[in-house]
Amino acid sequence: MKLATRINSYLRIPNYDLEKTFRNFEVAGLNYVDLNYPEHTDKMSVSEMATLLNKYHLKLNGVALRFRQEFINGELGNSNPEIANKALQLCKDAADYCREIGGKVVTIWLGFDGFDYSFQINYRKVWDQLVLAYQTICDYAPDLLISIEYKPYEERSYAFVDSMGVTGMLLSEVNRKNLGVTLDYCHMLMKHENPSFAADIFGSRGQLYGIHANDGYGVADDGLMIGSASPFKTLELLYYLKKNKYDGVIYFDTFPVIEPAVAEAKHNVQMITYLDKLIDNLGLDYIQSIIDSNDAIKANNLMLEFLKGKNEGE
Repeated sequence: MKLATRINSYLRIPNYDLEKTFRNFEVAGLNYVDLNYPEHTDKMSVSEMATLLNKYHLKLNGVALRFRQEFINGELGNSNPEIANKALQLCKDAADYCREIGGKVVTIWLGFDGFDYSFQINYRKVWDQLVLAYQTICDYAPDLLISIEYKPYEERSYAFVDSMGVTGMLLSEVNRKNLGVTLDYCHMLMKHENPSFAADIFGSRGQLYGIHANDGYGVADDGLMIGSASPFKTLELLYYLKKNKYDGVIYFDTFPVIEPAVAEAKHNVQMITYLDKLIDNLGLDYIQSIIDSNDAIKANNLMLEFLKGKNEGE
């Protein structure tokens, strides 16, 4: 599997920098990196970053946009054309950086494009701005995968791009072959979506460009260790990733605060490896036969089989 984890979980620790973080990545069994742009890139040249990645046997998956400061009232959909254009240029700059260092995915989460009050924004105007902005970014970087990460709320009370439905509408209207989606497990739980539903629909269409794995209780972006709160939903998600031959990176978007970041990352690697093996042991065809039966008892018996942890050769 291609595995990465959240860099900021390490950088919050005193005396940590990117080099010490990447050293710990290698120790934990991770093999890919996603960099926040420009948060992680502005103090190091492309060649220096490439050298550091190579030193610890890591590959760059891509970059994730981080909008700060003047973007708190909106990014690509900001009502101020000057700020909206700055956000668009930041996306172009991120694409240039991603290409130069050998990444392939540019992930865009619009945390501030949204609203907090009724009568606050012009919905259709914002929609049209986003469609045009994504078309512009996709056309600017046709060699890269441009990925929409949606979230129902936080930073705003209502995010504009908040669900698999709205994201699917955007993919259709933008109509670019290199536009897809990054699914964040906690974000989907917050929207009361079943993560596997979105993974199957987007995955079967070749539009699934990223997975952020974590867990939570559906109210906030808890960022708990994977499989800790909803292991069966996690198993089902992994099944659909396998079924649809997802070949992208699984990124542990977890937030260890009390827990040591290194130990937490190692546990996530162990957990996802174990869950992946459970699916392989039962087999995709067998699991599909249970799904096709459309039988709740059989589905729950399948979960019992997972709990038993069937070993190979049994």
